Amino acid sequence: MGEAAVKEDGAVIRSAEYVGSFPVDDNCLDDQMEQLHRSLKSLKTCKKRRPVSLKFSIKGVKMYDEDETTLLMAHALRRVSLSTARPGDAQFAFVSHNPGSADAQLYCHVFQTRHARAAQFLNLLLCRCFQLSYLEKHPDEAQEVSSGSAPRRNPSLLNHGFPLSVSALVSFRRAPFRGLMFGSKKRDKSSEEQQLGSRDEVFPSSSPSLVRKKAIRNKVLRSGAYRSFTFTPLKQRHVQEHLSASQVEKDQNKTQARRSRAPSLAETEEALAQAVWCWAGIATDSSYSLLADDVLGSYLLCPHPKKPKSGSLIVRLPSGLVTHLIENTRKGNFLLEKCKAEFGSLAELIEHYTENPDGLPCRLSCARVNHCYEWEEYDAAEPLSHELHKSRTQRIVKGKGTKFGH
Repeated sequence: MGEAAVKEDGAVIRSAEYVGSFPVDDNCLDDQMEQLHRSLKSLKTCKKRRPVSLKFSIKGVKMYDEDETTLLMAHALRRVSLSTARPGDAQFAFVSHNPGSADAQLYCHVFQTRHARAAQFLNLLLCRCFQLSYLEKHPDEAQEVSSGSAPRRNPSLLNHGFPLSVSALVSFRRAPFRGLMFGSKKRDKSSEEQQLGSRDEVFPSSSPSLVRKKAIRNKVLRSGAYRSFTFTPLKQRHVQEHLSASQVEKDQNKTQARRSRAPSLAETEEALAQAVWCWAGIATDSSYSLLADDVLGSYLLCPHPKKPKSGSLIVRLPSGLVTHLIENTRKGNFLLEKCKAEFGSLAELIEHYTENPDGLPCRLSCARVNHCYEWEEYDAAEPLSHELHKSRTQRIVKGKGTKFGH
């Protein structure tokens, strides 16, 4: 698979052929999907098409002419209800409200691509937009990044490579000192007293315990603060400032970690597919809840709840969510439990069960619902429809008006 062409604003543009649009009945989700597949099947032989460019982003979907100069159609993402594809017929489609139309009326916009994988990729793009939009609006449901084992810190000014535990300090104090630093020369008493008075110089090393007590009396160090005998007040301030800044940055990163750290649209097709299939960035509990409200046959790839080292395929069926263990064979292949077919990759497994149930209660569906979808249009005109209206006005003024039927 190739890599998505990404614009500076993070949007992805791909070419396709616009077939047309048709109204969708206001039925339950499963009935709507049946109607969509029947209508898409009847349109696969339609020869009346127009080459266009589709621009995907978490703001919405835009359709331009082939040269990407004239805006023909625009939909805010919150007004797009679902995305689907029929890879076998190289078709991609999405359902949305048309700007300015009645809220109760939905339309399905159909596109033809050059091959099956192109149709699947367009569908993955829009599905990923749905997920990223959800993460943006629900940051509290983002998957927390696992910190794993604590990383080792490099030696700092605070410890010079030695642990600052009490036992280490006790052992450190018992080390023989004769008023000499490593590699230092003898100095007279007056010079030591001068350096004691200087807060920016190293403490003398004649007696670490006495020096520390004297520093506490002089309020150079706070009582109870363990410092090595080479630690200076200036270094202390620098380290404290550094630690304070690091803590602030750590808190900010922790907050941002709950937001979307999942792959964006700027990635390869394989990574995009994995992100969509795994609902990357969304917490597991939230993924289960969203999956339960998705289309029939929608699925989620995730670690098995009882076998963390094994994967599982969770499918939304009429009876609810069903978990299927993904087993690893001795040959390194993937196998669904109670099924005989083996596959060399998860992509092959998903593709197979999307085309053929082969023991599953239903086929896997590549369609996805937009969980941030909004039925009602805002009072204020949407930015995307504003841009579309401006584009159409300019074409009418120039005598180049274009009509699109539903």
